Amino acid sequence: MSAMIETSLESPQPAGAPELSLVVPIFNEEESVRPLVERIIEAMAAFPGAWELVLVDDGSADRTLPTARNFLSRPGLDLTIVELQRNFGQTAAMQAGIDTARGRLIATLDGDLQNDPNDIPLMVRALEERELDLLVGWRKNRKDGLVVRKIPSWCANYLIGRITGVKLHDYGCSLKIYRATVIKQVKLMGEMHRFIPAWVASVVPSSRIGEIEVTHHARQHGTSKYGISRTFRVILDLLSVMFFMRYKARPGHFFGSLGLGTGFLSVLILFWLFIQKVVFGEDIGGRPLLILGFMLFLSSVQLITTGILAEMIARVHHRDDTSPSYIVRTVFQKGD
Repeated sequence: MSAMIETSLESPQPAGAPELSLVVPIFNEEESVRPLVERIIEAMAAFPGAWELVLVDDGSADRTLPTARNFLSRPGLDLTIVELQRNFGQTAAMQAGIDTARGRLIATLDGDLQNDPNDIPLMVRALEERELDLLVGWRKNRKDGLVVRKIPSWCANYLIGRITGVKLHDYGCSLKIYRATVIKQVKLMGEMHRFIPAWVASVVPSSRIGEIEVTHHARQHGTSKYGISRTFRVILDLLSVMFFMRYKARPGHFFGSLGLGTGFLSVLILFWLFIQKVVFGEDIGGRPLLILGFMLFLSSVQLITTGILAEMIARVHHRDDTSPSYIVRTVFQKGD
């Protein structure tokens, strides 16, 4: 993920590959999937290039998959449906769709009808005109609950921007346009889809990441998959992102810095106690400061050795870790 790439040199498209791939993860959206596909078809009618739709069913327990499969016979619709073996989460489903996509550009959006497909052609044009690698949607007039969704989202966006250095108004908007050559350099894991701009910033300059205002609709069917409890998970994920962005290729620097800091503090404490014992003749055997000094010294040794082990593990496994974060049960295409 840290490898540098030349984004100005587009990889040649395979023969018959579409210009744009639309990736939509769906989970228990049986009431939304039909109007969603209809709106996408209507919005993309005037798109000048070829496009495809990739629906990823993330282990739905309702009739989402059968409803989506009805569109496989739709004339003129280039549709691929990826059925995952179980519910792996939105991030893994998004990764599965990106891996399946064949387009030069990739658009992602939610399957709950809150993102507006009519924004996609405008975003594609803006991405090309501004020469960006990633264009993020900004739900300026968000149609969600203030306490449950908006306030936690505002806090998360502020913290992410401060820590990652990528300043955006809306990290959580799933409506994004990517250059395929860039996003396919990034491996998404866990629940890290909110941090995609930060991951992309690890392979391209942040100046090639932009945002644009998009339309946001209130949820019409079903219930939200997120609540205020997600704020705590976002904070934990943010700490992981901060670590991986700064120390993924050099974890020894992180643990080593902590180890040297605690070691220096232990040396100061033990030296002070040595002066107290030798120069002033004080009894230091029962002083808590002595125990603290030795504990800090042991912690320093443990942190430094942990850093060395982390460096060894990173060098051995970093380039060989190609295992996917999802399992595909079936891929449906036209005629299935």
